[in-house]
Parts: sequence; structure tokens; C-alpha cells
Amino acid sequence: MARARFLERLAQWMYIAPAATYLLLFFGYPLVKNLVMSFQQYTITTFYTGAAPFVGMENYSKILSSDLFPKALLTTFLFTAGSVIGQFALGLAFALFFQRRFPLGGLLRSLLLLPWLLPLVVSGTTWRWLLDPDTGVANAALRGLHLTSSGVPWLTGTSQALVSVILVNIWVGIPFNTAILYGGLQDIPAHLYEAAKLDGAGSLASFRHVTWPLLRPAVSVVLVLGAVYTVKVLDIILVVTGGGPAGATETLATQSYELSFRQFEFGRGAAMSNVLIVLSLAFAVVHLRASRRAQNV
Repeated sequence: MARARFLERLAQWMYIAPAATYLLLFFGYPLVKNLVMSFQQYTITTFYTGAAPFVGMENYSKILSSDLFPKALLTTFLFTAGSVIGQFALGLAFALFFQRRFPLGGLLRSLLLLPWLLPLVVSGTTWRWLLDPDTGVANAALRGLHLTSSGVPWLTGTSQALVSVILVNIWVGIPFNTAILYGGLQDIPAHLYEAAKLDGAGSLASFRHVTWPLLRPAVSVVLVLGAVYTVKVLDIILVVTGGGPAGATETLATQSYELSFRQFEFGRGAAMSNVLIVLSLAFAVVHLRASRRAQNV
């Protein structure tokens, strides 16, 4: 019996070992290395000399006391909040729309996934062309409708650029939100809607008392994952605006990229990325606790 139990346990570990090894190599090691690097003076010369002196909290002190940090933190918050709210609202609207049966509904749901499946560099390049202030399709359409004569500085105006990258990121994230929320809607029993209808509940009352309470688990998933993903969005901003104009779309993620791969201050870049990780974890913990309290009420 003991030998059989040992062989069974060994077989279980052999099934787990490949996944565990993959996670340790490609997730665990980079996280630990990034944390260690944030406490070192790790520059491009380190790759030649191998020397990375320990500097303690100096990297964190430099990035947190930088004049760019407060603005980048505010931009990150605005970009994340605007993107998550827009993606969730439109994703929920599409999910409710596709819940109804109509011809070609399956085909339209499949086409809706295209923005999510396209490489972000392709999506960003396409939107940069569409929003180009001089030759872009967006301004050409506005001029054709006589809504503006000079065009909108989508990518060159300090106030319009942030709105533009938020809109692009919303467009990219709508399919994910729609897919998760649509799956959550399919799990709600139809007889609950029938009972609500018999009790005289209209569409809004059914949504408030049936759909929304039972959809909360899916809502928590899309909000937490959406926020965690959006906080570290880099591709869209780099391709569409490059962090400009005048740092108007500079976030903590782009600051980390700037420090690491343009200034080659890898230690400070690692420290900035660790700040991003802490912010993501803090948001996830706060939201999950709030959701748990709401479910217990």
C-alpha cells in the first residue's frame, strides 16, 4: 500500500513538474531578478564588467522624488480608470446585446474578437494613421462633415493625446470584456427572468435584481484583470504617441521603459516596474475585498 501510494504521489508530481518548472523559469526567476536589480546600480557596463553595486533604496528614492513621477502617476491613474470604465461599459452593452438571438449573431461575436486578436503594434499603427492630424481619416471625415476646418490635434495636443490613447485602448479591450461578461450572462438561469417577469419586473428591474447580482463574479474578473493589464500597457502608448506630446501620455510603464531601454538605467527601471506591480496588487486586493463584502451583505 505504501509503495502504491508513493507511486501515485510521484505520478502526480510528474504531471505538475512541467508547469511548475515553466512558471519558475519564466515568471518566478524574472520577478526575483527584477527585485534584486532594483537594489543595485545595474547599468549597461554591468553586462561587460559583471559589477552591480548594491545601493539599497537609492533607486526607489530617485524615481519617487523625480519631478516626472507625480505626473506619470496621475496619467497612469487617468489612463487606467478611463480605459477600464470604457471597456467595461461597452463590453457589458455588447454582451447584453448579443444575449438576444438574431441572425448572424454568432458571426458578429466572432468579428468582435478581431481587435483583441490583432498584434498591439498593428492596432496602434493603424490608429496612429487614422488619428494623424494632417492626413488621418478621422480629421478628413470631420472636415467632410464641416464639423471642423482645421482638424483636431488628436496626437499633438497635450489634452487630446491622452484621450486618444484611452480610446484606442478601450477599442482593444472591448472584446475581452464582452467575452467574459457574455459567458457570465449565459450562466444565469432563464427561469429567473421568467419569474421576475411574472412578478411584474421590467427590463431595468430584471437587470438590477437578477442580472447584476449573479454577474458580479464575472464583473470582478474583468475589472481586476482589466486594471492589472491596463496599468502596464506599453505597446499602444509607444506606437501611437511615444509618450508625448510634452509627456502628456507618459505613464509609469513608459517611464520604466525609458529608464531601462533608452537611458540604460536598469536598476531604476526595475524599481519603477516594481512600483507598478505594487499598485496592481493593491488595486486587486482592494477590489476583491470590496466585492467579497458586497456579496456577504
